[in-house]
Amino acid sequence: MKYKCIIFDCDGVLVDSEAISIGTLVDMAASHGAIIDETYAHQLFLGKSLEFCFEYIANLANKKLPADFEEEFRARTFEAFRKELQPIKGIHELLAKIKVPIGVASNGPADKIKLNLTTTKLIDQFNGNIFSAYDINSWKPNPELYLHAAKTMGFEVRDCVIIEDSPAGVQAALAGGFDVFGFTNHANWDALQQMNIPLFDDMTNLDLLLQ
Repeated sequence: MKYKCIIFDCDGVLVDSEAISIGTLVDMAASHGAIIDETYAHQLFLGKSLEFCFEYIANLANKKLPADFEEEFRARTFEAFRKELQPIKGIHELLAKIKVPIGVASNGPADKIKLNLTTTKLIDQFNGNIFSAYDINSWKPNPELYLHAAKTMGFEVRDCVIIEDSPAGVQAALAGGFDVFGFTNHANWDALQQMNIPLFDDMTNLDLLLQ
């Protein structure tokens, strides 16, 4: 293994949650008069903070969103996660092969991360190394979350690699000086291939990149 520590993004890398989250955002935006094509929404919102997403929707709707908009979003997505959420194909097999410490660092709140990892039976793999942007009030594409995760786990930047699927997350990793591998899908391929990082579209291929 080339690296001493591997830090994963959560949504879209460990768990297949992006379609649920972004689909819910699109539905809720439409109910307030902001019509967003779902394919475009995936490109626009992927890896961004909720603050960014809500501000975009409010500007498009040309009105202030209700005070309980985030509360409703959390309730709707959490219910869907419990019923529908699946792990990314091959992630259980990959994590079983990794012998170095691993962590997860996400723009989402800690309760969401823990819910999603518990639902998909992944949480025991991380030994408590779960890092939320809400804990430090700094969101990707700022690098602070990944720097915080590496430092807390006891590793130098050069010892770590970041696994990401969003341009914002890749920007955060690169700004922090980390190596980063990009997990591609139909929605992010064009953006990630312009970022000059190693890409993979299957967890078997990530296993090869890590060696």
